[in-house]
Amino acid sequence: MGSKTKIVVLHMKEIIYTAIFAVLAIILILLLVFMFRPGAKKDAGNTEKFTPGVYTSTVSLNNTALEVEVTVDESHINSIRFANLDETVTTMFPLIQPTMEEIAQQICEKQSLNDVQYSEQTPYTSQVIINAIDDALKKAAVK
Repeated sequence: MGSKTKIVVLHMKEIIYTAIFAVLAIILILLLVFMFRPGAKKDAGNTEKFTPGVYTSTVSLNNTALEVEVTVDESHINSIRFANLDETVTTMFPLIQPTMEEIAQQICEKQSLNDVQYSEQTPYTSQVIINAIDDALKKAAVK
């Protein structure tokens, strides 16, 4: 019988590298399974719950108090508008109403205050409006 004996020489360094890569591959596979399994994501758009109603927050512009009115139901922001906007304020601040409409549209579509885009012409006005909306939404949030 002509059996030929083969001798395999393994270096310890090769065994360690192979073991490390095998462990990393297993961790990567487990990570991918947990991240992309069905049902892993819940409603990522809006996890907040609200008490249905109309909530207001006050913005002060040149000693004039404007009320930002936010209407919500249990899980959605339905509308955002100024409650007491008069002609004097729109004359003094002509960009306030278009800015409010633009921001309100984005927030109602996204159902979030995150990543709201606003014009370079009205960064401060936009930030004041967003802060007022945020205050009203904090009042509406279920505690």
